[in-house]
Amino acid sequence: MKTQVLVIGGGATGTGIARDLALRGVQCILVEQNDLNCGASGGNHGLLHSGARYVSNDGESAKSCRSEGNILKQYAHHCIENTGGFFVAVEGDDEKYIANFPHFCNQWGLPCQSIDVKDAFDMEPSLSPKTIAVYQVEDASIDPFKLSLENMNHAQTLGSTYLRMHKVIGFHKEPNKIISADVLNMKTKEVVTIEADQFMNAAGAWAAQIASFAGETIGMRFSKGTLLITNDRIAHRVINRLRPPSNGDILVPGGTVSILGTTSVTLQNLDTILPTIKEVDINISEGATMVPSLETVRYVRAYAGVRPLVDSNKAGSDDRSVSREYELIDHKENGLENLATITGGKLTTFRLMAEKATDLICNRLGVKNPCTTHTTYLPDSQSCQWTEPGRSPWAWMIHPQKNDQMICECEMVPKSSIDHILNLFEKDVIKPGITAIGRRSRIGKGSCQGTFCSIRVANYLHDKGCLSADEGIYHIKDFVDERWKGQRTILWDNALIQAEIQEALHCGFLNLELETFK
Repeated sequence: MKTQVLVIGGGATGTGIARDLALRGVQCILVEQNDLNCGASGGNHGLLHSGARYVSNDGESAKSCRSEGNILKQYAHHCIENTGGFFVAVEGDDEKYIANFPHFCNQWGLPCQSIDVKDAFDMEPSLSPKTIAVYQVEDASIDPFKLSLENMNHAQTLGSTYLRMHKVIGFHKEPNKIISADVLNMKTKEVVTIEADQFMNAAGAWAAQIASFAGETIGMRFSKGTLLITNDRIAHRVINRLRPPSNGDILVPGGTVSILGTTSVTLQNLDTILPTIKEVDINISEGATMVPSLETVRYVRAYAGVRPLVDSNKAGSDDRSVSREYELIDHKENGLENLATITGGKLTTFRLMAEKATDLICNRLGVKNPCTTHTTYLPDSQSCQWTEPGRSPWAWMIHPQKNDQMICECEMVPKSSIDHILNLFEKDVIKPGITAIGRRSRIGKGSCQGTFCSIRVANYLHDKGCLSADEGIYHIKDFVDERWKGQRTILWDNALIQAEIQEALHCGFLNLELETFK
Protein backbone atom coordinates (compact mmCIF):
# COMPACT_ATOMS: atom_id res chain seq x y z
CA MET A 1 0.00 0.00 0.00
CA LYS A 2 1.11 3.57 -0.68
CA THR A 3 -0.02 6.90 0.72
CA GLN A 4 1.20 10.43 1.30
CA VAL A 5 0.94 10.21 5.09
CA LEU A 6 0.73 7.25 7.45
CA VAL A 7 -0.92 8.27 10.73
CA ILE A 8 -0.32 5.88 13.63
CA GLY A 9 -2.92 5.93 16.40
CA GLY A 10 -6.73 6.04 16.35
CA GLY A 11 -7.47 8.32 19.28
CA ALA A 12 -8.89 11.83 19.14
CA THR A 13 -5.58 13.34 18.00
CA GLY A 14 -4.90 10.74 15.31
CA THR A 15 -8.40 10.97 13.85
CA GLY A 16 -8.20 14.75 14.12
CA ILE A 17 -4.99 14.70 12.09
CA ALA A 18 -6.60 12.45 9.47
CA ARG A 19 -9.50 14.90 9.11
CA ASP A 20 -7.23 17.96 9.01
CA LEU A 21 -5.05 16.36 6.33
CA ALA A 22 -8.11 15.40 4.29
CA LEU A 23 -9.52 18.93 4.46
CA ARG A 24 -6.19 20.18 3.08
CA GLY A 25 -6.30 17.68 0.22
CA VAL A 26 -3.64 15.31 1.58
CA GLN A 27 -4.17 11.55 1.31
CA CYS A 28 -3.53 9.47 4.41
CA ILE A 29 -3.94 6.02 5.90
CA LEU A 30 -4.62 5.79 9.63
CA VAL A 31 -3.70 2.54 11.38
CA GLU A 32 -4.78 1.54 14.89
CA GLN A 33 -3.69 -1.60 16.72
CA ASN A 34 -7.12 -2.03 18.30
CA ASP A 35 -10.05 0.23 17.43
CA LEU A 36 -10.92 3.90 17.70
CA ASN A 37 -10.50 5.38 21.19
CA CYS A 38 -8.99 2.32 22.86
CA GLY A 39 -6.30 4.40 24.58
CA ALA A 40 -6.41 7.63 26.58
CA SER A 41 -9.15 9.09 24.35
CA GLY A 42 -11.52 6.34 25.48
CA GLY A 43 -10.34 6.16 29.10
CA ASN A 44 -11.15 9.64 30.39
CA HIS A 45 -13.96 11.63 32.00
CA GLY A 46 -15.41 12.97 28.79
CA LEU A 47 -14.80 16.40 30.33
CA LEU A 48 -14.49 19.39 28.02
CA HIS A 49 -12.29 21.53 30.23
CA SER A 50 -12.96 25.20 30.77
CA GLY A 51 -9.32 25.32 31.89
CA ALA A 52 -10.24 26.18 35.49
CA ARG A 53 -8.74 22.94 36.83
CA TYR A 54 -5.27 24.12 35.81
CA VAL A 55 -5.35 27.82 36.68
CA SER A 56 -3.20 27.44 39.80
CA ASN A 57 -0.46 25.17 38.45
CA ASP A 58 -0.51 25.06 34.63
CA GLY A 59 -1.76 28.35 33.23
CA GLU A 60 -0.82 27.70 29.60
CA SER A 61 -2.89 24.51 29.62
CA ALA A 62 -5.76 26.44 31.21
CA LYS A 63 -5.65 29.08 28.48
CA SER A 64 -5.50 26.59 25.59
CA CYS A 65 -8.32 24.51 27.11
CA ARG A 66 -10.60 27.53 27.23
CA SER A 67 -9.80 28.57 23.65
CA GLU A 68 -10.19 25.07 22.20
CA GLY A 69 -13.30 24.36 24.25
CA ASN A 70 -15.02 27.36 22.71
CA ILE A 71 -14.08 26.22 19.20
CA LEU A 72 -15.44 22.71 19.80
CA LYS A 73 -18.67 24.04 21.32
CA GLN A 74 -19.29 25.89 18.07
CA TYR A 75 -18.03 23.48 15.42
CA ALA A 76 -18.58 20.05 17.08
CA HIS A 77 -21.60 20.93 19.18
CA HIS A 78 -23.45 17.67 18.44
CA CYS A 79 -20.74 15.82 20.40
CA ILE A 80 -21.08 18.13 23.42
CA GLU A 81 -23.58 18.74 26.21
CA ASN A 82 -22.87 22.29 27.32
CA THR A 83 -23.68 21.66 30.99
CA GLY A 84 -21.55 24.33 32.64
CA GLY A 85 -19.63 23.46 35.78
CA PHE A 86 -19.26 24.15 39.49
CA PHE A 87 -16.09 24.31 41.54
CA VAL A 88 -17.18 23.41 45.08
CA ALA A 89 -15.35 23.84 48.39
CA VAL A 90 -16.39 22.05 51.59
CA GLU A 91 -15.57 22.59 55.23
CA GLY A 92 -11.87 22.00 55.86
CA ASP A 93 -10.70 22.94 52.35
CA ASP A 94 -7.87 25.45 51.95
CA GLU A 95 -9.46 28.87 52.44
CA LYS A 96 -6.49 30.62 50.83
CA TYR A 97 -6.94 28.61 47.64
CA ILE A 98 -10.69 29.29 47.71
CA ALA A 99 -10.09 33.04 47.99
CA ASN A 100 -7.43 33.03 45.26
CA PHE A 101 -9.39 30.95 42.76
CA PRO A 102 -11.19 33.88 41.05
CA HIS A 103 -7.84 35.69 40.74
CA PHE A 104 -6.23 32.61 39.14
CA CYS A 105 -9.11 32.39 36.63
CA ASN A 106 -8.95 36.10 35.83
CA GLN A 107 -5.18 35.87 35.36
CA TRP A 108 -5.66 33.39 32.50
CA GLY A 109 -8.83 34.94 31.05
CA LEU A 110 -11.32 32.33 32.28
CA PRO A 111 -14.87 33.40 33.25
CA CYS A 112 -15.61 32.55 36.88
CA GLN A 113 -18.75 33.56 38.78
CA SER A 114 -19.35 33.22 42.51
CA ILE A 115 -22.64 31.43 43.29
CA ASP A 116 -24.46 31.81 46.60
CA VAL A 117 -24.36 28.45 48.40
CA LYS A 118 -28.16 28.39 48.85
CA ASP A 119 -28.67 29.02 45.14
CA ALA A 120 -26.13 26.31 44.35
CA PHE A 121 -28.17 23.79 46.39
CA ASP A 122 -31.25 24.68 44.33
CA MET A 123 -29.27 24.16 41.13
CA GLU A 124 -27.51 20.97 42.32
CA PRO A 125 -29.38 19.29 45.21
CA SER A 126 -26.78 16.53 45.43
CA LEU A 127 -24.11 18.89 46.84
CA SER A 128 -22.80 18.29 50.36
CA PRO A 129 -24.48 20.27 53.16
CA LYS A 130 -20.92 21.13 54.24
CA THR A 131 -20.40 23.18 51.08
CA ILE A 132 -18.92 26.61 51.89
CA ALA A 133 -18.13 28.12 48.48
CA VAL A 134 -19.21 27.60 44.86
CA TYR A 135 -17.90 29.11 41.62
CA GLN A 136 -19.47 28.62 38.21
CA VAL A 137 -17.23 27.98 35.16
CA GLU A 138 -17.61 26.97 31.50
CA ASP A 139 -16.99 23.21 31.77
CA ALA A 140 -18.98 20.85 29.54
CA SER A 141 -19.39 17.16 28.76
CA ILE A 142 -18.11 15.69 25.49
CA ASP A 143 -18.63 12.24 23.97
CA PRO A 144 -15.07 11.15 23.04
CA PHE A 145 -16.27 8.08 21.12
CA LYS A 146 -18.64 10.04 18.91
CA LEU A 147 -16.00 12.74 18.47
CA SER A 148 -13.37 10.33 17.11
CA LEU A 149 -15.89 8.40 15.02
CA GLU A 150 -17.12 11.64 13.43
CA ASN A 151 -13.56 12.83 12.74
CA MET A 152 -12.63 9.56 11.09
CA ASN A 153 -15.89 9.32 9.18
CA HIS A 154 -15.40 12.82 7.75
CA ALA A 155 -11.80 11.99 6.82
CA GLN A 156 -12.96 8.83 5.03
CA THR A 157 -15.61 10.68 3.05
CA LEU A 158 -12.79 12.95 1.85
CA GLY A 159 -10.65 10.03 0.70
CA SER A 160 -8.70 8.86 3.75
CA THR A 161 -8.37 5.19 4.73
CA TYR A 162 -8.81 3.66 8.19
CA LEU A 163 -7.36 0.27 9.11
CA ARG A 164 -8.44 -0.95 12.53
CA MET A 165 -6.76 -3.93 14.20
CA HIS A 166 -3.52 -3.11 12.38
CA LYS A 167 -0.39 -2.70 14.51
CA VAL A 168 2.86 -1.09 13.40
CA ILE A 169 5.68 -3.53 14.22
CA GLY A 170 8.64 -1.92 12.48
CA PHE A 171 10.03 0.52 9.93
CA HIS A 172 12.21 0.15 6.85
CA LYS A 173 14.74 2.99 6.78
CA GLU A 174 17.30 4.71 4.67
CA PRO A 175 19.97 6.78 6.43
CA ASN A 176 17.80 9.88 6.81
CA LYS A 177 14.22 8.77 6.21
CA ILE A 178 11.68 6.02 6.69
CA ILE A 179 10.65 4.22 3.51
CA SER A 180 7.79 2.08 4.80
CA ALA A 181 6.16 0.53 7.84
CA ASP A 182 5.41 -3.11 8.51
CA VAL A 183 1.86 -3.37 9.82
CA LEU A 184 0.48 -6.55 11.42
CA ASN A 185 -3.14 -7.48 10.79
CA MET A 186 -4.14 -8.52 14.32
CA LYS A 187 -6.87 -10.82 13.01
CA THR A 188 -5.14 -12.73 10.21
CA LYS A 189 -1.53 -12.21 11.46
CA GLU A 190 -0.53 -11.16 7.96
CA VAL A 191 1.97 -8.31 7.60
CA VAL A 192 1.17 -5.46 5.24
CA THR A 193 3.87 -3.03 4.10
CA ILE A 194 2.74 0.60 3.80
CA GLU A 195 4.92 3.09 1.95
CA ALA A 196 4.46 6.77 2.77
CA ASP A 197 6.11 10.12 2.16
CA GLN A 198 5.55 11.19 5.78
CA PHE A 199 4.91 9.32 9.04
CA MET A 200 2.99 10.86 11.95
CA ASN A 201 3.25 9.11 15.30
CA ALA A 202 0.06 9.89 17.26
CA ALA A 203 0.04 6.72 19.35
CA GLY A 204 -0.43 8.42 22.73
CA ALA A 205 1.05 6.35 25.54
CA TRP A 206 2.56 4.03 22.89
CA ALA A 207 4.32 6.92 21.10
CA ALA A 208 7.70 6.09 22.65
CA GLN A 209 7.41 2.49 21.47
CA ILE A 210 6.63 3.56 17.90
CA ALA A 211 9.50 6.05 17.91
CA SER A 212 11.87 3.33 19.12
CA PHE A 213 11.23 1.37 15.90
CA ALA A 214 12.98 4.25 14.14
CA GLY A 215 15.80 4.39 16.70
CA GLU A 216 14.34 7.46 18.44
CA THR A 217 13.96 7.93 22.22
CA ILE A 218 11.12 9.84 23.89
CA GLY A 219 11.07 10.35 27.66
CA MET A 220 7.55 9.70 28.92
CA ARG A 221 5.59 8.99 32.06
CA PHE A 222 2.58 6.71 32.12
CA SER A 223 0.02 8.06 34.59
CA LYS A 224 -2.94 5.76 35.13
CA GLY A 225 -6.26 7.27 36.11
CA THR A 226 -9.17 5.18 37.41
CA LEU A 227 -12.79 6.31 37.02
CA LEU A 228 -16.25 4.97 37.89
CA ILE A 229 -19.58 5.07 36.07
CA THR A 230 -22.78 5.45 38.08
CA ASN A 231 -26.01 3.70 37.09
CA ASP A 232 -27.89 7.03 37.06
CA ARG A 233 -27.04 10.65 36.40
CA ILE A 234 -26.19 12.35 39.70
CA ALA A 235 -25.93 16.03 38.71
CA HIS A 236 -26.97 18.41 35.95
CA ARG A 237 -23.52 19.91 35.45
CA VAL A 238 -19.84 19.11 35.95
CA ILE A 239 -18.87 19.29 39.64
CA ASN A 240 -15.21 19.87 40.58
CA ARG A 241 -13.64 20.04 44.02
CA LEU A 242 -12.30 23.55 44.64
CA ARG A 243 -8.68 22.62 45.34
CA PRO A 244 -5.51 21.85 43.36
CA PRO A 245 -5.93 18.72 41.17
CA SER A 246 -6.18 15.56 43.27
CA ASN A 247 -8.01 12.21 43.54
CA GLY A 248 -11.75 11.76 43.13
CA ASP A 249 -12.43 15.44 42.61
CA ILE A 250 -14.46 15.56 39.35
CA LEU A 251 -17.99 14.33 38.64
CA VAL A 252 -18.98 14.60 34.97
CA PRO A 253 -22.47 13.97 33.56
CA GLY A 254 -22.39 11.70 30.53
CA GLY A 255 -25.85 11.34 29.06
CA THR A 256 -27.83 9.13 31.47
CA VAL A 257 -24.90 8.43 33.83
CA SER A 258 -22.22 10.30 35.75
CA ILE A 259 -18.47 9.61 35.71
CA LEU A 260 -16.40 9.99 38.88
CA GLY A 261 -12.63 10.26 39.02
CA THR A 262 -9.79 10.26 38.90
CA THR A 263 -6.64 8.88 40.49
CA SER A 264 -3.03 9.28 39.37
CA VAL A 265 -0.75 6.26 39.62
CA THR A 266 2.59 5.93 37.83
CA LEU A 267 2.93 2.84 35.63
CA GLN A 268 6.24 1.38 34.58
CA ASN A 269 4.82 -0.25 31.45
CA LEU A 270 1.57 -0.59 29.48
CA ASP A 271 1.09 -4.34 29.87
CA THR A 272 -1.74 -4.12 32.41
CA ILE A 273 -4.07 -1.12 32.62
CA LEU A 274 -6.77 -2.03 35.12
CA PRO A 275 -8.65 -0.23 37.89
CA THR A 276 -7.92 -1.48 41.41
CA ILE A 277 -10.12 -1.75 44.49
CA LYS A 278 -7.90 0.75 46.31
CA GLU A 279 -8.31 3.33 43.52
CA VAL A 280 -12.07 2.79 43.43
CA ASP A 281 -12.28 3.30 47.21
CA ILE A 282 -10.21 6.49 47.01
CA ASN A 283 -12.44 7.96 44.30
CA ILE A 284 -15.63 7.22 46.20
CA SER A 285 -14.41 8.47 49.59
CA GLU A 286 -13.04 11.69 48.08
CA GLY A 287 -15.98 12.24 45.76
CA ALA A 288 -18.51 11.70 48.54
CA THR A 289 -17.03 14.66 50.40
CA MET A 290 -18.56 17.01 47.83
CA VAL A 291 -21.48 14.77 46.70
CA PRO A 292 -22.47 12.46 49.62
CA SER A 293 -24.77 10.22 47.54
CA LEU A 294 -21.67 8.83 45.78
CA GLU A 295 -21.20 6.58 48.83
CA THR A 296 -24.48 4.75 48.23
CA VAL A 297 -25.28 4.96 44.49
CA ARG A 298 -25.00 1.96 42.23
CA TYR A 299 -21.91 1.81 40.04
CA VAL A 300 -22.04 -0.23 36.85
CA ARG A 301 -18.38 -0.14 35.93
CA ALA A 302 -14.89 1.14 36.73
CA TYR A 303 -12.26 1.71 34.08
CA ALA A 304 -8.74 3.05 33.72
CA GLY A 305 -6.89 5.10 31.13
CA VAL A 306 -3.28 6.21 30.81
CA ARG A 307 -2.20 9.82 30.46
CA PRO A 308 0.79 10.05 28.09
CA LEU A 309 2.93 12.65 29.85
CA VAL A 310 6.06 13.91 28.14
CA ASP A 311 8.74 14.26 30.83
CA SER A 312 12.20 14.26 29.31
CA ASN A 313 13.97 15.03 32.57
CA LYS A 314 11.94 12.63 34.71
CA ALA A 315 12.02 15.29 37.42
CA GLY A 316 9.87 14.97 40.52
CA SER A 317 7.76 12.10 41.77
CA ASP A 318 4.22 13.47 41.29
CA ASP A 319 2.59 12.91 37.89
CA ARG A 320 0.19 15.75 38.57
CA SER A 321 3.15 18.17 38.54
CA VAL A 322 3.90 17.30 34.89
CA SER A 323 2.36 19.77 32.45
CA ARG A 324 -0.71 18.75 30.44
CA GLU A 325 0.65 20.70 27.47
CA TYR A 326 1.25 18.64 24.33
CA GLU A 327 4.62 18.14 22.67
CA LEU A 328 5.24 18.01 18.93
CA ILE A 329 8.57 16.36 18.24
CA ASP A 330 10.25 16.90 14.88
CA HIS A 331 12.61 13.95 14.49
CA LYS A 332 14.30 15.79 11.62
CA GLU A 333 16.53 17.26 14.30
CA ASN A 334 17.94 13.76 14.80
CA GLY A 335 18.31 13.08 11.09
CA LEU A 336 14.89 11.56 10.26
CA GLU A 337 13.29 13.98 7.84
CA ASN A 338 9.87 12.31 7.49
CA LEU A 339 8.88 11.26 11.03
CA ALA A 340 7.14 13.39 13.66
CA THR A 341 5.53 12.58 17.02
CA ILE A 342 2.62 14.33 18.71
CA THR A 343 1.77 13.30 22.28
CA GLY A 344 0.76 14.62 25.70
CA GLY A 345 -2.01 17.20 25.86
CA LYS A 346 -5.69 16.82 26.73
CA LEU A 347 -8.81 15.59 24.97
CA THR A 348 -9.98 19.22 25.02
CA THR A 349 -6.95 20.34 23.02
CA PHE A 350 -6.93 17.51 20.48
CA ARG A 351 -7.95 19.79 17.59
CA LEU A 352 -5.08 22.20 18.25
CA MET A 353 -2.66 19.29 18.53
CA ALA A 354 -3.90 17.92 15.20
CA GLU A 355 -3.56 21.35 13.59
CA LYS A 356 0.05 21.81 14.68
CA ALA A 357 0.99 18.27 13.65
CA THR A 358 -0.67 18.69 10.26
CA ASP A 359 1.03 22.07 9.77
CA LEU A 360 4.38 20.33 10.16
CA ILE A 361 3.51 17.53 7.75
CA CYS A 362 2.08 19.89 5.13
CA ASN A 363 5.14 22.13 5.36
CA ARG A 364 7.31 19.11 4.61
CA LEU A 365 5.07 18.09 1.69
CA GLY A 366 4.95 21.61 0.28
CA VAL A 367 1.17 21.83 0.77
CA LYS A 368 0.11 25.45 1.25
CA ASN A 369 -3.56 24.89 2.13
CA PRO A 370 -4.25 26.26 5.64
CA CYS A 371 -6.01 24.53 8.53
CA THR A 372 -9.79 24.93 8.48
CA THR A 373 -10.87 22.69 11.38
CA HIS A 374 -11.42 25.78 13.55
CA THR A 375 -13.95 27.18 11.05
CA THR A 376 -15.45 24.03 9.50
CA TYR A 377 -18.34 22.23 11.17
CA LEU A 378 -17.74 18.59 12.01
CA PRO A 379 -20.51 16.79 10.10
CA ASP A 380 -23.20 15.10 12.17
CA SER A 381 -23.20 11.81 10.32
CA GLN A 382 -25.81 9.11 10.73
CA SER A 383 -23.02 6.57 11.15
CA CYS A 384 -22.29 7.78 14.70
CA GLN A 385 -25.81 8.24 16.00
CA TRP A 386 -26.01 5.05 18.05
CA THR A 387 -23.34 6.06 20.60
CA GLU A 388 -25.72 8.67 22.01
CA PRO A 389 -27.64 7.60 25.14
CA GLY A 390 -31.36 7.49 24.46
CA ARG A 391 -30.96 7.63 20.68
CA SER A 392 -31.88 3.97 20.04
CA PRO A 393 -35.22 3.93 21.92
CA TRP A 394 -36.16 7.30 20.39
CA ALA A 395 -35.52 6.04 16.86
CA TRP A 396 -37.26 2.75 17.61
CA MET A 397 -40.43 4.45 18.89
CA ILE A 398 -40.59 7.31 16.37
CA HIS A 399 -39.78 5.20 13.31
CA PRO A 400 -40.86 1.64 14.16
CA GLN A 401 -39.95 -1.15 11.80
CA LYS A 402 -41.72 -4.45 11.46
CA ASN A 403 -40.14 -7.23 13.55
CA ASP A 404 -37.50 -4.83 14.89
CA GLN A 405 -36.79 -6.58 18.19
CA MET A 406 -34.76 -5.25 21.10
CA ILE A 407 -31.32 -6.82 21.47
CA CYS A 408 -30.12 -4.76 24.44
CA GLU A 409 -32.91 -4.05 26.93
CA CYS A 410 -30.78 -1.93 29.31
CA GLU A 411 -30.01 0.66 26.61
CA MET A 412 -32.90 -0.29 24.28
CA VAL A 413 -30.79 -1.09 21.21
CA PRO A 414 -32.88 -2.75 18.45
CA LYS A 415 -31.80 -5.00 15.59
CA SER A 416 -32.18 -2.13 13.11
CA SER A 417 -29.35 -0.20 14.78
CA ILE A 418 -27.11 -3.28 14.57
CA ASP A 419 -27.90 -3.50 10.85
CA HIS A 420 -27.01 0.15 10.42
CA ILE A 421 -23.66 -0.35 12.16
CA LEU A 422 -22.89 -3.49 10.12
CA ASN A 423 -23.34 -1.44 6.95
CA LEU A 424 -20.51 0.81 8.13
CA PHE A 425 -18.14 -2.17 7.95
CA GLU A 426 -19.08 -3.11 4.39
CA LYS A 427 -15.61 -2.22 3.05
CA ASP A 428 -13.70 -3.14 6.20
CA VAL A 429 -11.03 -5.82 5.75
CA ILE A 430 -11.83 -7.24 9.20
CA LYS A 431 -15.35 -8.41 10.01
CA PRO A 432 -16.92 -6.67 13.01
CA GLY A 433 -17.57 -8.55 16.22
CA ILE A 434 -19.54 -7.68 19.34
CA THR A 435 -16.80 -5.42 20.72
CA ALA A 436 -16.61 -3.35 17.52
CA ILE A 437 -20.40 -3.00 17.47
CA GLY A 438 -20.40 -2.08 21.17
CA ARG A 439 -17.88 0.69 20.53
CA ARG A 440 -20.29 2.22 18.01
CA SER A 441 -23.48 1.77 20.04
CA ARG A 442 -24.79 1.45 23.59
CA ILE A 443 -24.49 -2.36 23.56
CA GLY A 444 -23.14 -3.62 26.90
CA LYS A 445 -23.11 -0.19 28.57
CA GLY A 446 -26.17 -0.69 30.77
CA SER A 447 -26.49 -2.20 34.21
CA CYS A 448 -26.14 -5.82 33.03
CA GLN A 449 -22.83 -4.99 31.28
CA GLY A 450 -23.42 -7.33 28.36
CA THR A 451 -24.77 -10.33 30.29
CA PHE A 452 -27.72 -10.80 27.94
CA CYS A 453 -27.08 -8.60 24.92
CA SER A 454 -23.70 -10.22 24.16
CA ILE A 455 -25.46 -13.52 23.51
CA ARG A 456 -28.23 -11.88 21.50
CA VAL A 457 -25.81 -9.92 19.30
CA ALA A 458 -23.72 -13.05 18.67
CA ASN A 459 -26.86 -14.96 17.74
CA TYR A 460 -27.99 -12.20 15.40
CA LEU A 461 -24.57 -11.98 13.73
CA HIS A 462 -24.62 -15.77 13.30
CA ASP A 463 -28.07 -15.63 11.68
CA LYS A 464 -26.84 -12.97 9.27
CA GLY A 465 -23.81 -15.08 8.33
CA CYS A 466 -21.30 -12.67 9.92
CA LEU A 467 -20.01 -15.17 12.51
CA SER A 468 -19.72 -18.94 12.69
CA ALA A 469 -20.81 -20.74 15.86
CA ASP A 470 -17.24 -20.98 17.20
CA GLU A 471 -16.53 -17.36 16.31
CA GLY A 472 -19.69 -16.30 18.14
CA ILE A 473 -18.56 -18.01 21.35
CA TYR A 474 -15.13 -16.40 21.05
CA HIS A 475 -16.65 -12.95 20.53
CA ILE A 476 -18.99 -13.36 23.50
CA LYS A 477 -16.08 -14.29 25.72
CA ASP A 478 -13.90 -11.47 24.43
CA PHE A 479 -16.66 -8.91 24.95
CA VAL A 480 -17.67 -10.11 28.43
CA ASP A 481 -14.02 -10.39 29.54
CA GLU A 482 -13.52 -6.74 28.64
CA ARG A 483 -16.66 -5.68 30.53
CA TRP A 484 -15.57 -7.82 33.50
CA LYS A 485 -12.37 -5.80 33.89
CA GLY A 486 -14.58 -2.92 34.92
CA GLN A 487 -16.92 -4.93 37.14
CA ARG A 488 -14.48 -6.83 39.33
CA THR A 489 -13.60 -3.81 41.51
CA ILE A 490 -17.21 -2.74 42.26
CA LEU A 491 -18.71 -6.03 43.41
CA TRP A 492 -21.06 -5.08 46.21
CA ASP A 493 -24.84 -4.77 46.55
CA ASN A 494 -26.70 -4.92 43.19
CA ALA A 495 -23.52 -5.22 41.15
CA LEU A 496 -22.63 -8.42 43.01
CA ILE A 497 -26.09 -9.85 42.36
CA GLN A 498 -25.73 -8.98 38.68
CA ALA A 499 -22.32 -10.68 38.55
CA GLU A 500 -23.81 -13.88 40.00
CA ILE A 501 -26.41 -13.90 37.22
CA GLN A 502 -23.69 -13.37 34.65
CA GLU A 503 -21.60 -16.20 36.07
CA ALA A 504 -24.55 -18.59 36.08
CA LEU A 505 -25.38 -17.81 32.46
CA HIS A 506 -21.93 -17.50 30.91
CA CYS A 507 -20.00 -20.04 32.97
CA GLY A 508 -22.72 -22.43 34.10
CA PHE A 509 -24.63 -22.55 30.83
CA LEU A 510 -22.17 -21.50 28.09
CA ASN A 511 -19.09 -22.90 29.85
CA LEU A 512 -17.02 -19.85 28.89
CA GLU A 513 -14.47 -20.47 31.64
CA LEU A 514 -13.18 -23.46 29.66
CA GLU A 515 -11.08 -21.96 26.86
CA THR A 516 -11.44 -24.99 24.57
CA PHE A 517 -12.03 -22.94 21.43
CA LYS A 518 -9.83 -20.68 19.35
